[in-house]
Amino acid sequence: MRKWTSIISRDSRIIKNETNKIRRVSGSYTFKGKIVKIKVLIMSGYGINCEKESAHAFNLVGAESEIVHINDLIDGTKSMEKYHIMMFPGGFSYGDDTGSGNAFSNKVRNNLWPELKKFIADGKLILGVCNGFQVMSNLGLFSVPITEYGTRINAMEANDSNRYECRWIHIKNNSEKCVFTKGLKTTHLPIAHGEGRFFCEEKILKELADNDQIVFTYCDEEGDDTNPDYPINPNGSLKNIAGICDKTGRLMGMMPHPERAIYSTSEPEFQLKRELAARKKTEVPGFIESNLTIFRNSVDYCKVYLFR
Repeated sequence: MRKWTSIISRDSRIIKNETNKIRRVSGSYTFKGKIVKIKVLIMSGYGINCEKESAHAFNLVGAESEIVHINDLIDGTKSMEKYHIMMFPGGFSYGDDTGSGNAFSNKVRNNLWPELKKFIADGKLILGVCNGFQVMSNLGLFSVPITEYGTRINAMEANDSNRYECRWIHIKNNSEKCVFTKGLKTTHLPIAHGEGRFFCEEKILKELADNDQIVFTYCDEEGDDTNPDYPINPNGSLKNIAGICDKTGRLMGMMPHPERAIYSTSEPEFQLKRELAARKKTEVPGFIESNLTIFRNSVDYCKVYLFR
């Protein structure tokens, strides 16, 4: 397989390989004679630090991403309504001084709640990663059949190790309902958090399981997610849970960072993999396709279901 390097510009998105052959990724398509672009709102604010990687991942699969500060949505400079996908990226919003994602979620709830509820009611998609998962949890966006949006069903508590964990891990997809994970089995990507231990009450856990809302679980390299021990489960999460979705499958939150694991060169094992590949006279793929799939699935879904 050929290696790919990405070259991103404001007006066009190109993926170029080492022989200078170009593969274009369209940022638009035609619907009923009109040019349509899938637009992604990357939420930004004080302490968030993964906006550019998140925008880059969506742009690679043909979306048009825009990083927007939460204050610009509140004062009306920007409108949530013009976007098809929203992402709450990782970071440490407002320093997490009042709890992970708490201050940011309160700002959303107190200033943008009607707009957010309409965004969901319109059938659009929301992704939250790491701090974004914490924000979505605090907002109560992971509704189950017995709850409504706005009712919090889970918490992200301090890691069992009682320290910040930054390492690459493996996760397994368990959900057929979740829009973001269609066709995905397992993937390899990093975590970076101090409060990522998933917890919920027993009745909520049953609702999540019965309604196919447990999306990702921590697993070993072979995809076995039955071992709850550290470091396979890096934070002590209940039932090894690394990500969940809402009852529609359109809103997903996860603690690991797929946007930081798009390129194979990012993997800690890359040099070993490259050496082993060279001995076999092959090459390491340029992308970690399983992580890119999460973003591609969301864009493909919008093309099919938001324009009919």
